[in-house]
Amino acid sequence: MSSFRSSRARVLRPTLAIVSSLWLSATLTSCTPCEPVGPLKADPPPSVTPPPPPPKPAGPTEADARAFMADTETQLRAMWSYAQRVQFAQNTNITTDTEQLNAQAQEQVMELVSKKIKEAARFDAVQLSTELRRKFDLLKLAQDLPAPADPSERAELAQLAASMETSYGKAKYCPPRLKGSCLTIDDLSRTLSTSRNYDELAEAWSGWHDLAKTLRGSYVRYVVLANKGAQNAGYADVGAMWRSRYDMSEDAFAAEVERLWEQVRPLYEMLHCYTRMKLRQTYGSRVPENGPIPAHLLGNMWAQEWGNIYPLVAVPGKGAGINLKAKFQQKKTTPIELVKMGESFFKSVGFDPLPDTFWKRSMFVRPKDREVVCHASAWDITSRGDLRIKMCIELDDDNFRTVHHELGHNYYYWYYRDLPILFQQGANDGFHEAIGDAIALSITPSYLQKIGLLDASTQIDDTTFLLHDALEHVAFLPFGKVLDQWRWEVFSGKVRPEDYNKRWWELRTKYQGVAPPVARTDADFDPGAKYHIPSNVPYARYFLARILEFQFHRALCQAAGYSGPLHKCSIYGNQAAGDKMKAMLQLGSSKPWPEALEAIAGTQKMDGAAMLDYYAPLITFLKDQTKSQKCGW
Repeated sequence: MSSFRSSRARVLRPTLAIVSSLWLSATLTSCTPCEPVGPLKADPPPSVTPPPPPPKPAGPTEADARAFMADTETQLRAMWSYAQRVQFAQNTNITTDTEQLNAQAQEQVMELVSKKIKEAARFDAVQLSTELRRKFDLLKLAQDLPAPADPSERAELAQLAASMETSYGKAKYCPPRLKGSCLTIDDLSRTLSTSRNYDELAEAWSGWHDLAKTLRGSYVRYVVLANKGAQNAGYADVGAMWRSRYDMSEDAFAAEVERLWEQVRPLYEMLHCYTRMKLRQTYGSRVPENGPIPAHLLGNMWAQEWGNIYPLVAVPGKGAGINLKAKFQQKKTTPIELVKMGESFFKSVGFDPLPDTFWKRSMFVRPKDREVVCHASAWDITSRGDLRIKMCIELDDDNFRTVHHELGHNYYYWYYRDLPILFQQGANDGFHEAIGDAIALSITPSYLQKIGLLDASTQIDDTTFLLHDALEHVAFLPFGKVLDQWRWEVFSGKVRPEDYNKRWWELRTKYQGVAPPVARTDADFDPGAKYHIPSNVPYARYFLARILEFQFHRALCQAAGYSGPLHKCSIYGNQAAGDKMKAMLQLGSSKPWPEALEAIAGTQKMDGAAMLDYYAPLITFLKDQTKSQKCGW
């Protein structure tokens, strides 16, 4: 018994030990939860996934556009300054080398502007501030001579442009009777302005116009290449591009020019009728009673301004008109003194003196030791105030007015010189031409007496003064319109090269009522006898300027507190008028031109009414004088 129990007991003890061990192991591994057997570690922080970045815009942004424009304007300022410097050097010293350098510079300008216009297209659909969008719009129009895409054609166009301008500047007429001596445009223009010999005038006119034949072939090719450049920039042709610069559509601008012409056309036709009647008294039947006036009889190579024939059309018994040429000769006035007189007028209304460099770097007279382009022009080489003029000054009435005109450009440059480079231009190009001309309307008899160019005892009859003035301002109107109207038709392909000259005279006869003094053929290229054709300068600006200058003049006279007849007003010495003009100049092209016009004239519309108001006494006189005439042609 005892053995059995003992044996059983030995067996039971290890069994219990094994069971206890298994229970404890199961308990430790399967308890939920278990008491910790050691200290717990802190849980790691939860994993946080940052939100995805906002999606990038699909296209360029306004910030991109602003950066692009800042870089573009920096490059344009540098390139334009370089090209201006080279062109001024070439214009004032014509050589084979300066012509080539000018061509290279113009090619580089065309290449850069064309490249920037193409690059700017990617911002066309981007919403931009008004100011920034205006810069992009002006960039597209920042070239008078648009570049073809093909590099060889671009180089060819630049060379053509430089060589045509050079050819014009160097041109001389060498009549056989002078046995080797030659006549410049200055010499021939002097003949046109002073001679009263019909045949001598015809020879001078023909001599100059015949020289333009040599430009015809170059011009035909230039039209083809320039049109390729315009089309590359998104325009139908060069004329369409030029007409797009006026804050309106190209068709609207053409209609605006026509509207303004119709406003002033009756005044021109009365002046034409009176002038033709008086010229018949000198030249007899060589001047037709009812037809166009022979173009060489009007005192100017292009029959664009007729002031030089005033003695032939003067009003009997009304006394002589103003003759500044005689006064300059009497006072022994120098060309620089003439320019100083112009500067003095601008200073009298509160404008700054011209910088010292202006007097050191300008060309005032034709040099005797080199060929130059004498056509008067104004410059700011750096677009920061390096002002200059280039003239071959002669001491006469016309040059006195021209000095005021060119200084008007210089002061416009001066007062917008701190604007971004694309805003450094006139509100439209007519504004730039009108500033100096508006000042010149203040060259009244009373003003001339104040500065000693007219004797205090001299009385100038109103009709005499206005008639002389109209022979300059009113006579110009149709020529200012026709020159670009002809080019628009040429660029559009409406006029073929074989009809260039024919169409030129059709338009001049239709609008101006003038005719060539000798027979012309299709081989002639009479448009090329005018500087602005071979030098590629748009011309509608001059027509607009003739309208705008009278609007400006009336507004400035009102600012000066003047209330009498408009033709007797001079703003000389009036700073209130000067401040009004200065405020408009400082806008440059930063605002659309209607806003700039409103700033000075109180209206957003160009209007010929101010011109008609100015000439009101003359209109009455002309109607009376021509009532028995069959006017028109």
